This record gives sequence, structure tokens and C-alpha cells, in this order.
Amino acid sequence: MVNNIKTSGCLSITAPSLLKEALKIDTWIPMEAFERATQKKVGVVVYDSNQQFNNHDAIVSKVIRIEIPGPDIVNLTDPLIINFTLSNFTNHTNGNYSCQYYDEQGNETWKTDGCNTTQLPDVVKCSCNHMTAFAVLLVEVNNIDERQWEILSYISYIGCSLSAIFSAFCVLSFIFNRNARAEVSSSIHVSLSGALFLLNISFMLSEWTATLGKEKFCVFIAVMIHYSLLSCFTWMAVEALHLYLLLIRVFNIYIKNYMAKLSMIGWGIPAVVVGSLLTIQFTHPLYGTTNVTLSNSNATNAVCWIKDPIVLYGVNLSYFTVIFIFNLLVLLKVSRQIFKLKQVEKNNHKIPVKDAGTVLGLMCLLGTTWGLVFFGFGYTNYVVLYLFCISNTTQGASIFLWMCLTMTRRDKQKAALTKSLSTLDTIEKQKE
Repeated sequence: MVNNIKTSGCLSITAPSLLKEALKIDTWIPMEAFERATQKKVGVVVYDSNQQFNNHDAIVSKVIRIEIPGPDIVNLTDPLIINFTLSNFTNHTNGNYSCQYYDEQGNETWKTDGCNTTQLPDVVKCSCNHMTAFAVLLVEVNNIDERQWEILSYISYIGCSLSAIFSAFCVLSFIFNRNARAEVSSSIHVSLSGALFLLNISFMLSEWTATLGKEKFCVFIAVMIHYSLLSCFTWMAVEALHLYLLLIRVFNIYIKNYMAKLSMIGWGIPAVVVGSLLTIQFTHPLYGTTNVTLSNSNATNAVCWIKDPIVLYGVNLSYFTVIFIFNLLVLLKVSRQIFKLKQVEKNNHKIPVKDAGTVLGLMCLLGTTWGLVFFGFGYTNYVVLYLFCISNTTQGASIFLWMCLTMTRRDKQKAALTKSLSTLDTIEKQKE
């Protein structure tokens, strides 16, 4: 049934029903779509069965196909609107209704690209900028409240900006400080700072890039985020390895081209992982624009990141889990050694504030605060989100502070040693 053209520039059509009890599906097709078409015709098909579509168990509405003869209708200025009336409409606590389209030309899965979802009383409103087969799916997601997303975004941008600035300071101080360049520990710290700098800069560009509509640029930013993230994890593991060799296995440690080999690990392994994923980017897009659903409005917020959940959780989580366990074991071993030595020296059981500060600094270097990610699965925990956001966006500033304190302590020790040697030399001369 075709109604009159509305003044808003849309053609209103009620989708055909195969059964009398079938629920009504109303559509509004923008006139822009007809202007692009070779023929002024529109086809509206409602499928009686969803069996031919993948993930059909999650589909909670009829599948409707809307097409106009001619080239594919994409990137509409005024969106195509579809109102699905659902018989079992419910506000789910562990899932949300999601407007999606069936990607027949890609990997034949349901996707959300270009579609926004709005939940109304007994109706799910879909607004999409292209024309194909559409349906409403019930998806299990950990959605974030729109207001909380805004606050977390402010914290992230402020924290990442400060972290990027302090990470840059770390790199510059390393370049212009000869004594720092002579220390392997400083070289490792500055490499971690460099990875954090790349991560912070690319992360801050992610949301803005997604709004440009240039997919190749978005893919580049997503790849940069992934590579720098894995590099950060790897350099944290290198920090733990070096700390273990330095404080636990003190004797008989000499490795030829030590820093060069560590650099191959820190920068090379993430490059191999990301490079391997990029080999299938053209056949199975893994990087690009993806949407985060906001729980109170079901609106979506586009970001440049990993699109495939298997890669997002399978690769990243398994990679980080191995590193986190190794770093945590090293941290526990080193902390135990520090407190044990101090107790022997001072013959008391109190933990000095200075030693506690050292352990906190080591926690930052080894990235143990990233372990908060394990508490964020299954449901949206805002306390964990805020702690995770604050602690990890300030990591660059923490490393800069650690390097400053380390270099200051080292300079004081050298000054004290020089003064002692000068005093001994004076005494020897007086004896003569």
C-alpha cells in the first residue's frame, strides 16, 4: 500500500503482510533514493521465514527487504525509516534491540553499519542510510549510559592528552640526557613511553575520524590503536623481564646486543600480529568503523576500532592475559624481595612508605592496572570503568615521574660517590 508523499520528502509505505495476524511494518523512503534510481519503482518484500539468514535465533522481527532498481542506494542524506511493531516488546536487562542489515555481499552476517536504533513504546524505529534486507535483533551487549559515556570521554581525553604530553617529555629528556641514554632501564622506559604516546594520540583521533566517513582513514587509525596497544603490553612485559634479570638473577647476566633484542621483541611481535590480521583485511574486514550502543537512548556512537568480536576479545584478551600473569608474578617476587631486604636491614616488620611507593611505581611500569579489564565482563560496572579509565590514561605521567625520580636518585648517588672519592683523595694527600 502506497500513501501520499509527505512534505518531509519521504514516501510512506506499509509493508505487505503474508498473514492476517502479522504485525505491521511501516516504512518511510526518502525521495533522494528515487532521484538516484534508474527507475521510479520500489520493491518491498517481507520474508515469512528467517531460516535463510545467519544468526536467525536472535532475530525478533520479520526480515524486510527494500530495494530500488539501479545502483546500490547508500549514504543517504535523509535516512530510510522502518518502524517494527513487536508482539513481545520488552526492555531487556541483558540485551537490547538492535536494527541491523544483512551483508549479502560481504561475509553474510548481520551488521549495524549505517543504522541507528530507537526504542519507542511497542515499536523499534530503525533509521538507516542505505537499502537492503533489515531486521531487529536482540543482542547481548554491555551498553553504557549516554551521560556516563560523556563523562568517561572527558576523562579519557584529558587523561590521554596529559599522558601524551608527559610521554613526549620522557622521549625528549632521554634524547637530550646523555646519562639516561647510557642506562638500559631508561631505554626501556622511554620505549614504553613511545608506545603510550602512539596509543594516546591514535585513541584521541578515533572518535573524530569515524565521523569523517572515510573508511580507509578509519582503518588506518584502528590499526594504529591496535598496534600501539599491543606494543604497550609487550613493553610492559619487557619491563618485567628486565626487572627480573636485574633484581632476582643479579649475577652472571650478560646478553650481547641486549637492548636491540628487546626492541625486536617490543616493536616486532605486535607488528607480526597486526600484520597477520591485515592480510585478510580485504576479504574479511577486521578494522574500521564500529558502533558503541548507548543504553538509555539506544543511539550509537561511532569509533574506529576492531569490528570482529573474535579478534577483539580472542587476540587482545589472550595476548594481555599471558603478559598480565607474567608481570604479576614478577611484581610479587620483586615486592617480596624488597620488603624482605628492608626488614632484615631495619629489623622491624613495618612497611616503609618509600618502599610502598616503589611497589606502586613498579605496578605502573608493569601495567597491572590494566588487569581491571577482567572485572568488566558480563555487565557494565561503572566503578571499574572509572578506575580503569583514570589509572590507565595517567600511565604516561606516572612513568615520567618515575624516570625523574630515578634519574634524581642516580645523580645524588653519583654526587655522593664523587664527594667520598674526593674526601679520600684529600686524606691520602694529607698523609703524604
